[in-house]
Amino acid sequence: MAEVRKQEKDFTKEVDELLPETSALVKSVQLSDALERLLALEKQTRNANDLPSTTRLAKAALELCYESRDYTQLNSTISLLSKKHGQFKVVVQAIVEQAISWLPGIREEQGVEKWLELVETLRSVTEGKIFLETPRARVTLALSHYHETLSKAPNALAATIKEALQTASDLLSDLQVETYSSMERREKTEFILEQMRLLIAVARLKDAEVPAKQGKNALGSGEPEWVKAKVGGRKVNESFLKEKANEDLKLKYYDLMIQQALHQSAYLEVAKHYEKVWDTPSIKEDESKSRAALEHIVYYVVLAPHDNEQSDMLHHLFANPALEKLELHFNLVKSFVTRELMRWPGIESLYGPFLRTTPVFSVSKQWEDLHTRVVEHNVRVVAQYYTRITLSRLTVLLDLTPQQTEETLARLVVSHTIWARVDRPAGIVNFRSKRGAEDVMNDWSSDMQKLLGLVEKTWIGMNAAQAAQSRIKA
Repeated sequence: MAEVRKQEKDFTKEVDELLPETSALVKSVQLSDALERLLALEKQTRNANDLPSTTRLAKAALELCYESRDYTQLNSTISLLSKKHGQFKVVVQAIVEQAISWLPGIREEQGVEKWLELVETLRSVTEGKIFLETPRARVTLALSHYHETLSKAPNALAATIKEALQTASDLLSDLQVETYSSMERREKTEFILEQMRLLIAVARLKDAEVPAKQGKNALGSGEPEWVKAKVGGRKVNESFLKEKANEDLKLKYYDLMIQQALHQSAYLEVAKHYEKVWDTPSIKEDESKSRAALEHIVYYVVLAPHDNEQSDMLHHLFANPALEKLELHFNLVKSFVTRELMRWPGIESLYGPFLRTTPVFSVSKQWEDLHTRVVEHNVRVVAQYYTRITLSRLTVLLDLTPQQTEETLARLVVSHTIWARVDRPAGIVNFRSKRGAEDVMNDWSSDMQKLLGLVEKTWIGMNAAQAAQSRIKA
């Protein structure tokens, strides 16, 4: 493409005279003659660097093709004008945007076939041109949605559904919209969210085809798509989503991030995402939505494995006044915050009838995970109050079998949550590590310093009292 140059001649008068004549020719069914005259003058205006006249002639040529309903000629004219030697970038942008504006009407009036032909022409013209990256992205989005509708056809075969959905996802994933300088931030975010949505849809479809025994990393599973969706989530600027005008995008973004985190069983991340949803003004204004979001925060924060971050979030949630309105959820969080044993049969009878009806705990895996968190909480409590305990007694306190108790202890020791050693022949669990001579001497030295400090303080006090008494007697 040639750079902007100085205009050598003004062809406005010639263009004004030619346009009515070409319109008359089209009405006389002489489209080819009209285009020939327009293109001849277009060459002169282009060589003379008359940008306004060139733009008018190029748009007029496309307009005549569209009005004549000659879509084959329309496609060829778009390609021809875009490839002209020294063609202005502004002219190519103008004809591409003009053609894009006709796409909905062509699809409605002429059907999908003509629409697809024009879409492919536009994608071909815009390929590799940075100044046309935004129009290309919009056309590609429309094509992606078309393929997605094919996957939702009532009589579509499984192979057809997968192929159509994969095509729709691949089309959008090829667009690196985060690098487009000409696209507005909101539109960029919408594109990225669409990429994530389609990737997750493809991932779920692939996961459904893989037997459960093979796991997430099996060949042909949707794990690559899940990873791409996670990477896509990092491209979204969360501070931009905090603006009130972007609340719809914020809710859509966190919904997708929740799906991605649930796939990885990253419950703490899910709780954080629900907390962001709960902090949204439109959600807080709706009592039912606010309640639902807060309930999900409770569910997933108690499901998350214990660590410093999880404990901090749990205690902050317990101190939140809004939680007191949800009596059952408040008591559930209180049970995890309090350093007391939670017997699983009691928890199951007290909270089970309600929790099992929720979408979260109706899934057997998540109900089992809750049982695991209760057991881990009990082990931490026992480790705090006991230095040694028999394995049989610990098994009774945890309401587990001896094998399950040992597995739980091993898991918590490996994760550095507690320190424990099991003497299996003696059947004793030790929660205190053997201390080295250096540690013992350091503690003894510290204790002696404290003792001497107290003795010195007492001696000074006694001397002061004696001095006071001597003054009184004197």
